[in-house]
Amino acid sequence: MDNTDNLFHPSLAAALMKLDPEDGEQIMEYFKTHALLTREKALLQASVRDQKKLLVENGKLKKDIEQLRAQLQEKQRRRTAKALFSPAPPPPTVNPAPTTPVDQPPSPAGATAAVPSNAPPPSSHDHRDRHSRRRRGDRNSRPSSDSFSLEVRPRVDVSRLDLRVGRILSVRQHPLTDAMSVQEVDVGENAPRTVVSKLGVKTNQEELQGSLAVLLCNVKACKLRGVVSQARLLCCSTSDDHTELLTPPTGSTPGDRVTFLNYPGDPDRELQSKQRVWELLQPDLQVDSKGVANYKGCGFEVKGKGLCRAPSFTNCAIR
Repeated sequence: MDNTDNLFHPSLAAALMKLDPEDGEQIMEYFKTHALLTREKALLQASVRDQKKLLVENGKLKKDIEQLRAQLQEKQRRRTAKALFSPAPPPPTVNPAPTTPVDQPPSPAGATAAVPSNAPPPSSHDHRDRHSRRRRGDRNSRPSSDSFSLEVRPRVDVSRLDLRVGRILSVRQHPLTDAMSVQEVDVGENAPRTVVSKLGVKTNQEELQGSLAVLLCNVKACKLRGVVSQARLLCCSTSDDHTELLTPPTGSTPGDRVTFLNYPGDPDRELQSKQRVWELLQPDLQVDSKGVANYKGCGFEVKGKGLCRAPSFTNCAIR
């Protein structure tokens, strides 16, 4: 028996057949079909609601996992720093040398001169002076904990880079060399930054004006052929002649941070040249076969807006 038969009482079917013997069966079939469609629609709507609820719960779980991972890494860094900078334990107490008893027998021939029996015993004040001199000597000879802490290398990963979205306001040729150009870039600050770049000779500099780019903003400002550069434009290249600027996702605005899901953390205030952080990270900055910029397989991401890409290049280095 069809499941829709349970939706109607037999007396209803009998009444319809009595009122309209010819079309009663068709009317009943219509009612059954309509009831079945109504039930399927209700089931489908409930399934969609459950699916949306699961998506929301999955998003919350993912966010909680990211927060727990960041807290765990922060606790690990604090524990390591506490172990490195904790004070050294005090040196063991040196026991005073035993004094020679008065009734001790004379030393054998050839030995050093013995302390005369009528010599006064060393006072506690003299003992403290000798003990303090020995402790001062131990401190001077012991290497300090600071020397060890300076040798500990900090973490080197992409989270130390301050990568931001910027809009190129203007482009001009470098006044002293044809191999470089000078850009004024808005990175969401009160004033634009001046950037000196070495773009390929085949790059159309006029097309760059008004476009979005990805910039490394915590490099130390330096002069390049007489012009101070305050940031670094990230580009990808297959040769020295032809380069492309990395493109932020649609909807990005100047000042948006570029982050990495697997490498949380705050960037350095300024990269120290002695640590060579950029030089160590650059070999792992690549554009993959889909044109997505990534670090060790983790994409350059502007949260809520998407991934950074190369306009047309694939499988190439980022510099």
